[in-house]
Amino acid sequence: MTALILHGGAGARRERNYDAEVLHMRQVVEAMKTRLDAGDSALDVATAAVVMLEDSGLYVAGKGASPNLAGAYELDASLMDGSTRRAGSVAALQGFRNPVVAARAVMERTPHVMLVGEGAALFAHDQRLEPIADETAWYTGAGQGEDNHPPGTLGHGTVGCCVLDGQGRLAAATSTAGVFGKMPGRVGDTPIPAAGTWADDKAAASCTGQGEYFIRVAAGAQLAWRVAAGQPLAQAAQAVIDEIGALGGDGGLIALDAAGNIAAPFNSQGMKHAWLTPDGAIGVQVFRD
Repeated sequence: MTALILHGGAGARRERNYDAEVLHMRQVVEAMKTRLDAGDSALDVATAAVVMLEDSGLYVAGKGASPNLAGAYELDASLMDGSTRRAGSVAALQGFRNPVVAARAVMERTPHVMLVGEGAALFAHDQRLEPIADETAWYTGAGQGEDNHPPGTLGHGTVGCCVLDGQGRLAAATSTAGVFGKMPGRVGDTPIPAAGTWADDKAAASCTGQGEYFIRVAAGAQLAWRVAAGQPLAQAAQAVIDEIGALGGDGGLIALDAAGNIAAPFNSQGMKHAWLTPDGAIGVQVFRD
């Protein structure tokens, strides 16, 4: 049994057309289904899915990033292997194409969980990860016209993926350029295991929204702990979003449990997401009907 759910951010607005994103998300799920059918691990599939989302330039992550208030592109990513609880993360990374690949390298090639800023960039260089030669030409500034706000508030955009593989292993990965108009050095929930990303042996989650609120409720880990305590996945996921909403935050999350159940609650206008269920069905949704 395999299953997967991914997201392209919770900033969607009904007045925008998302045909390109819907098509792309379906293509990503189809590509990952092929990998899962071939026996690839949950961690490999989660990483590969997020790389595809980063490279598309359609979402506010990877190639779709926008600069911070100082004009710099600072990107964040993390991933977690549920079967081992290993995690890797980078924050405020500049100059490299795929932050999720850098996060994976931190997990596998260092004794650490997180590297930030200049240290993360030096590590990425040492690992011969792919640099960005011309940032102006590379970045697309995706998400314009979405639920993103001027400086001083918390507009947002993120991508992520949760995977259950044929051996019953769960994994999650998340990547973002952060909130629009963010202060230099700002770090949200995405690169923080337990807040923006989580995977253990019972559930996996990837969050998208106003990260400060997701940090304050330990969104990813809280969901998994609720599931471990016996709460159904959908109920646990909704409870986390309700708590964030009660604090004044908006956004959403995707989640997947060891039985292949999926959940995708959000309190924003829309959330771009797609999924693969254990019976092989693929779905894509941006807004509630």
